[in-house]
Amino acid sequence: MIQHKKRTIIISNLSALQIEINHFLAGNIAADTAQPVLNAAMQYSLLAGGKRLRPALTLATYQSLGQTLDPDVLKASCAVELLHTYSLIHDDLPAMDNDDLRRGKPTNHKKFGAGIATLAGDGLLTLAFQWLVDNQLPATTTNQLVAKLAVAAGPAGMVAGQTSDIEGEHQHLTLSQLQLLHSQKTGALIEYAICAGGILAHAQPEVMSLLSSFGKSFGLAFQIYDDLMDVVGSVEQMGKQVHKDHDEHKNTYPELIGIDETKAVLLDTVVQLKAIKAQLEQSTHQSFQVYDEFIAYFDL
Repeated sequence: MIQHKKRTIIISNLSALQIEINHFLAGNIAADTAQPVLNAAMQYSLLAGGKRLRPALTLATYQSLGQTLDPDVLKASCAVELLHTYSLIHDDLPAMDNDDLRRGKPTNHKKFGAGIATLAGDGLLTLAFQWLVDNQLPATTTNQLVAKLAVAAGPAGMVAGQTSDIEGEHQHLTLSQLQLLHSQKTGALIEYAICAGGILAHAQPEVMSLLSSFGKSFGLAFQIYDDLMDVVGSVEQMGKQVHKDHDEHKNTYPELIGIDETKAVLLDTVVQLKAIKAQLEQSTHQSFQVYDEFIAYFDL
């Protein structure tokens, strides 16, 4: 594990990235939290498991661009997981989706109450931006990361999508409206995670454009897959309640275009991801083979 300031390490697969991320989160979250109950609530959701896809995408991208990890890059990369976990805590609240189960465990408000859960989310949200700048990375790099994450997570990105999701309940959205909702609610943060790897590696503009395209397609595939698994998956597979989207009249791809067409759209999106990966390899003369492990997440 990365323990010393000068030590660098190359991690070549998704599983090893997830281990490194989990180790860093578990070893560093308490140091920046000054209230015991708040610390317990933040750790409860942050360390409850999860795929760690967003920070892993950042680190995988960074390494695929020929870079090796150090503690500052790892810290900045893990910031997105803090922010993602905040969004899950708030999504689960009674005033939002009112969920009882997340990552196979009772949701934060079921464990600590709605008030503490709200504050735990607030703490993780603000700490994410602290981690982006509380390091030895160049100021130009951290400024880019902060600005891009704020847009991706804020009222032009994830929060906008969450608002549209609430407004859209019991309404019939068009496919284009649904695509916009998901590009904001889910896709923006995933696109940020991939582009963050390029920012950290000081990638050229044409490479950043390809990373952005990969992020948009990955975010689309992720949401389509999530919608699909809510219909055909199980609680054990998903770590949360399933069939809620239908029961609560949510706008989803299966509800709008049916299960078979949803599967076809997902497969088309996976083809796009593989094509963009090939373009990245051609443009950078680097191997992006690790992306195959992320794309395999969408296997049906």
